[in-house]
Amino acid sequence: MPSKPDTLDRFSLPDAAGHFGGYGGVFVPETLMTALSELAAAYEVARKDPKFQAELRHYLKEFAGRPTELYFAEGLTKHAGGAKIYLKREDLLHTGAHKINNALAQALLAKRMGKKRIIAETGAGQHGVATAAACAKFGLECVVYMGAHDMARQALNVFRMRLMGAEVRGVEAGQKTLKEAINEAMRDWVTNVRTTHYILGTAYGSHPYPMMVRDFHRVIGQEAKEQILAREGRLPDELIACVGGGSNAIGLFFEFLEEPNVRMIGVEAGGRGITQGAHAARFAGGRLGVLQGCKTFLLQNADGQIELTHSVSAGLDYAAVGPEHAFYRERGRIEFAYATDDEVLEVFQLCSRLEGIIPALESTHALVEGLKRAKQLGKDKVIIVNLSGRGDKDVEQVAKILAAKS
Repeated sequence: MPSKPDTLDRFSLPDAAGHFGGYGGVFVPETLMTALSELAAAYEVARKDPKFQAELRHYLKEFAGRPTELYFAEGLTKHAGGAKIYLKREDLLHTGAHKINNALAQALLAKRMGKKRIIAETGAGQHGVATAAACAKFGLECVVYMGAHDMARQALNVFRMRLMGAEVRGVEAGQKTLKEAINEAMRDWVTNVRTTHYILGTAYGSHPYPMMVRDFHRVIGQEAKEQILAREGRLPDELIACVGGGSNAIGLFFEFLEEPNVRMIGVEAGGRGITQGAHAARFAGGRLGVLQGCKTFLLQNADGQIELTHSVSAGLDYAAVGPEHAFYRERGRIEFAYATDDEVLEVFQLCSRLEGIIPALESTHALVEGLKRAKQLGKDKVIIVNLSGRGDKDVEQVAKILAAKS
């Protein structure tokens, strides 16, 4: 087991080259090096510019709907019979998930850089929808790449993107999921780098993306800390969030990293179980490698070939994890668990019945672990689960799965 760090300075990372210890960095074609350097320089100026920050806060409030509520889940708490469960309601944001935080911020940054064309990748469609909404708001051309398999299981979000003026390009290569969508987006960016900004949707990829996306989602944890202090008069005992690339999780966790008594758990996709090709739990079955611009934990075989992945949730169905998560796991600061498809489907229905809240399948992974932990803790303990998105997009898919099981 990794040892707990003696000291931790969350603001010291990443370093100037984009490294989180031995993770992260820049691994891209030479064609993109200039674009990444320009992006890093532009962001460094923007993050210190009060005008940019004020404009972003305005749109997060007036357009996206921040702040989001910290909601006491009374039904789930009674069901668990232990710790209090609070939900950070990112599902209440415009477009239905935390993804709008980052999409709005990067769209504003692209405008600042004079880029009028936006590309993005999407898995579950929530980042694609958020990007389409931001582009419609600011009058930017928008192209979203999405695996054909994901398009079929997230048809509602495909229509939403197109309704807001985005061009959705289906990707037929490989597994036809998120990894292939990122590949196509990067090919587009290489070809059109002078006119185009790539709004990467998670805390992954080459520097400065992991840092930049983390910073744009820090608002989740900032609000949660203030809200739980107001509600309970103290910090939570545990924070739990699902982890695909890891943007919603690092957004919640970052403000608490230097609070040693707050335990943090990221939840990956256990799929059909931890066997080759049946899951997307990188820390349960992966190893160190490089994929799509970043050094981190991957699902790959002994020859370095990327393994097939599976999850009932399209947004977690990815072979790699954000480098900052890998670093904090190594340091013993963030722990990781996984939830299986069957567990997720059960808790998806349970939350809907007990709370009147239909959670995204991605977010339900965190709820699975939240219920497990609540049952193990006393009633004097407090857990915050990040409800990163709502499940409207998943209802038709779940209905088909349940019908097939009956």
